[in-house]
Amino acid sequence: MARRKRAGAFATALVAVTALAGCGAGSSGESGPTSLRMTVWTSNAAHLKLFQGIAADYRKTHPEIKKITFDPLPLESYTTTLTTQVSGGNAPDLAWVFENSAPDFVDSGALVPLDATLEKTPGYKYQELIPSITKLWKRNGELFAYPFSTSPFGVFVNTDLLKKAGQKSPAELMKTDRWNWETVLDENAAVHRSTGKGGMVIRDFDYKVWDNLATLWTGWGAAPWSTDGKTCTFDQKPMVDAMTRLHKAIFDDKAMPGPGTAADFFAGDAAMTVTQISRASLLEGAKFSWDLVPLPAGPQGDYSVIGQAGIGVFKQGKHTKEAADFLAFFTNPANSAKLSAYFPPPRTSQLTAENLVKSNPLLTSDQLKSAVVDQIAGGVVKPSHTGQAELAQQVRAGLDPLWRPGADVPAVLDDVCRKITPLLGK
Repeated sequence: MARRKRAGAFATALVAVTALAGCGAGSSGESGPTSLRMTVWTSNAAHLKLFQGIAADYRKTHPEIKKITFDPLPLESYTTTLTTQVSGGNAPDLAWVFENSAPDFVDSGALVPLDATLEKTPGYKYQELIPSITKLWKRNGELFAYPFSTSPFGVFVNTDLLKKAGQKSPAELMKTDRWNWETVLDENAAVHRSTGKGGMVIRDFDYKVWDNLATLWTGWGAAPWSTDGKTCTFDQKPMVDAMTRLHKAIFDDKAMPGPGTAADFFAGDAAMTVTQISRASLLEGAKFSWDLVPLPAGPQGDYSVIGQAGIGVFKQGKHTKEAADFLAFFTNPANSAKLSAYFPPPRTSQLTAENLVKSNPLLTSDQLKSAVVDQIAGGVVKPSHTGQAELAQQVRAGLDPLWRPGADVPAVLDDVCRKITPLLGK
């Protein structure tokens, strides 16, 4: 993750908007009923029902809050849409922020500092927040977004499809230390050959959200840019090797659905999918046997990739004081435990398999321990950088030629570096 001194166009826009607001965090000063709006990426009915239930509990003791709305925005364009709302004077009171754009939102000054509100909230237990989890969301020691979800990516597996194709289950492969990408891709190719179903699906990638491929390339020791964020590393051998293997899996082996081909694991149309436990609710009533396991080992050995999401209060919002107070309630120990059904919390007392299993009835304690709890300490957070929106657009455009048969992988990755090097140098 790179936290650069000089922000890109995205962060610059947020800074400008914040400056117009006077950079002050406080209540709107308006009298009468108050309505709050929080943007979220999910439209999952179970998630929204949980959020609305917490909001309803809050309003029981806060009659001045007339309404709390959760506003789902499309995942693919979430950050762009959110930024447009902010720059257009229609900022939400609260918003989810993805890890890949955390440096922009945190460093720009667009968010309200949260420490004072959270620390003074009775029973909040602020000291329980794990420093390694809050690090991305801090600037100069102050917390600007609460990391309500720190969720390792794992693999959901349709064991019935594997059995039908004559392939071994993850549990069997793990016993012989063969739970690795090479074996996994071979098995998924076999599933497609014998059943016609999709093989491995990296959920939400869809040949657009390229940073979700970190769940694969990290196993090769690859990264999009250097640790300090100054040098493009798409063109270096680890990434070339990882993308070459991915390209072969898609176009030669048919181990993964190709561009324009949909295969929904949760509907039984694919053998495996890389995603997080927030999707587990989609397995309720599943008509096939399944398992949840950690990511396969790569050529560099075992590894873990973590996705984070924080909740921040916007200075441009109309009700910053009320929004911060609701955030404190939304993330207090009791509600954090409820949210842990889908979003692993940043609290030491709750980040255990024994606690997570209480709110995750579809998952076993063993699954949660091996695929979630054990993966957090050494996990690599998905890539982020200031100016992420522009960088992401350039990388996506640069990778487009890769998603066709016969692509020259090294040449495509060289071109990606040519596109983004000027941005990294800002």
